[in-house]
Amino acid sequence: MEKIYLDNASTTMISAEVLNAMMPVLTDNYGNSSSVHSFGRATASLVDNSRDIIAQSINAKSNEIYFTSSGSEANTWAIVGIAMANSNKGNHIITTKIEHESVLGACRYLEQNGFNVTYLDVDKNGFVVFTELLKAIKPSTILISIMSANNELGTIQNLKAIAYTAHEKGIIFHTDAVQLYGNMEIDVDDLKIDALTISAHKIYGPKGVGALYVSNKVKIDPIIFGGNQERGKRGGTLNTPAIVGFGKASEIAYRDIKANKHKLRLLSEYFTSKLTTEIENVVINAPVKQKVPQIISATFTGVDGESLLTKLDLMGVAVSTGSACTSNSLTVSHVLQAIGLKNDDARSTIRFSLSKHNSYEQLDEAIAIIAKAVEELRSFSSTYGMKTRKRKGDK
Repeated sequence: MEKIYLDNASTTMISAEVLNAMMPVLTDNYGNSSSVHSFGRATASLVDNSRDIIAQSINAKSNEIYFTSSGSEANTWAIVGIAMANSNKGNHIITTKIEHESVLGACRYLEQNGFNVTYLDVDKNGFVVFTELLKAIKPSTILISIMSANNELGTIQNLKAIAYTAHEKGIIFHTDAVQLYGNMEIDVDDLKIDALTISAHKIYGPKGVGALYVSNKVKIDPIIFGGNQERGKRGGTLNTPAIVGFGKASEIAYRDIKANKHKLRLLSEYFTSKLTTEIENVVINAPVKQKVPQIISATFTGVDGESLLTKLDLMGVAVSTGSACTSNSLTVSHVLQAIGLKNDDARSTIRFSLSKHNSYEQLDEAIAIIAKAVEELRSFSSTYGMKTRKRKGDK
């Protein structure tokens, strides 16, 4: 039986077009892009081409794109680098309780170094409450960082309104767009975004490369030292093959974006309908609209999520209980807690994330397997009593 992969929010399969673009850089154009000889100039040209492609995809300038090792590094750099560079103006940062761990970790680091951070609550669908955002702003606020699309729920924030609110008070606005980029159009000029994080492996590109857009109007300090790479902002030899792959993945994503958006929306609606009609007591956590279609968060009442994940894996379906960056943790999802789910429901929640490669036939097969697994686990629980591990954060 062919395995069914429904964990694309964690990572996607690298596309053949991307791999083909990368191979010559691994075998022929292997020079260091910082070197001045012909080998270096050849690879530098390839890096510049990818930078141009990514800049065009979000309507930015090429010299506003900085390559990083990952989305997590880009988030950390955005939060810490902007805060440090603008500390003369204030020491207060606003974010939300549903951010990626790289943002929350960077904020905790800043709290240990003299900064104050407000972590906003969200509503039951994961949306920022604007009255709470307005109340949180202080004269000392220098940065607001709120993700574009949540990695567990798929909820898309009103970026334009958040950016307007920030700029009205002279505050810099950063957004983690890792789950949005390549799946929806992003225009940083129209949305008035000052800094934005993206990653290649979420859009059928290679792992180990991300990028940070920073407006030329925004001051940011480096957090990685050791060289003059990336216009003196980030030390370290560039991962040229991955950067070339990132550029190609971006080109493909925005070349095919209308077709892929349409397909993913139809697949998502089909899969969600099947989940809720063919399996009893399933709750979808997120709004029907204003979300990226590829992410579906579903609570299977009375079923332990980790047991379901393991059973599905053995039956040939790959899913997740949340963000891949925290999947090895025994803590209850901070995102699900923030939208008001009780610990038992949070522990009973699975994240499905679709890709352009999925088919209706695969989804039908997956639904049949999920239904069987849920029935078996519920039957076991009713016979022997549902036993779940006590976890950090449980009350």
